Amino acid sequence: MEDNKPNKKQFNKWLALINIPIQMGAIIFLFSYFGNWLDDNYASPKVYYNKILIMVGVALALYNVIRQVNEINKSQ
Repeated sequence: MEDNKPNKKQFNKWLALINIPIQMGAIIFLFSYFGNWLDDNYASPKVYYNKILIMVGVALALYNVIRQVNEINKSQ
């Protein structure tokens, strides 16, 4: 009985680690898509919404990764 618990814990940890790149890709894609939409509908010669929102998306995705990895380390 006790042997099954570490395996399940380890499986959950790997599942969380595998899920991180999918979340990063989704966050960056959504921010990029919204930036393209803003550039198409509210064009400005000085401001490029797409580039700004991609950088915000990358920062948010990295923050999310750091938060999740710290949470995984706390549970060990």
